[in-house]
Amino acid sequence: MLSRSFRHLSAYLYKMLPEVVFVLGAPGAGKGTQCSYISKEYDFVHLSAGDLLREERQRPGSEYGEMIEEKIRNGEIVPVEVTCSLIHKAMQKSGKSRFLIDGFPRNKDNLDGWDRVMSDKTKLLFVLFFECSRDICTERCLGRGAAGSGRSDDNLESLQKRFNTYINDTMPIINHYDQLGLVKRVNAESVPMEVFQDVKKAFDGAGLQRIAN
Repeated sequence: MLSRSFRHLSAYLYKMLPEVVFVLGAPGAGKGTQCSYISKEYDFVHLSAGDLLREERQRPGSEYGEMIEEKIRNGEIVPVEVTCSLIHKAMQKSGKSRFLIDGFPRNKDNLDGWDRVMSDKTKLLFVLFFECSRDICTERCLGRGAAGSGRSDDNLESLQKRFNTYINDTMPIINHYDQLGLVKRVNAESVPMEVFQDVKKAFDGAGLQRIAN
């Protein structure tokens, strides 16, 4: 009887955990744009790992600022302890229970760190993977940089490093989750609203309710 009650309590607590969707794709695949649509339609909080790191880099007195700047400029990945800490703080600060985590986990170290620090604090629903060719992604990023994105990595040299990191480090993570049946793939080469139609199919298929208008 006690064992059954414990199982029921564990199941209840698991249901109460914050729900997470990892959002992955190459630089310029449109992750941020699609996350803004999803947030409005499905009441998810959009947490961009890159934006959180950039904010921390700019924060006066940050002990990580210089290291983060160097890693971002060189297309390298920031230590997972730093990224997980920033994500967890942002989740707690939001007061919400559903999160899109954009651009994370980007390598095995990220994955292991998340499993070690956050897996018992959250419930992973699925991984949303935006597929887009390198040429289209490069064109988008360079256009974003030319339009004044203010990002130090929206240039050709940084992009080449970021793509190498994506292919060598992030694709194996997507393959890992694919083997677990957790990846929902979306072709991201169309215009944003067309891409979002496929995104909605993925979220609706997972039983996630839209916000009532």
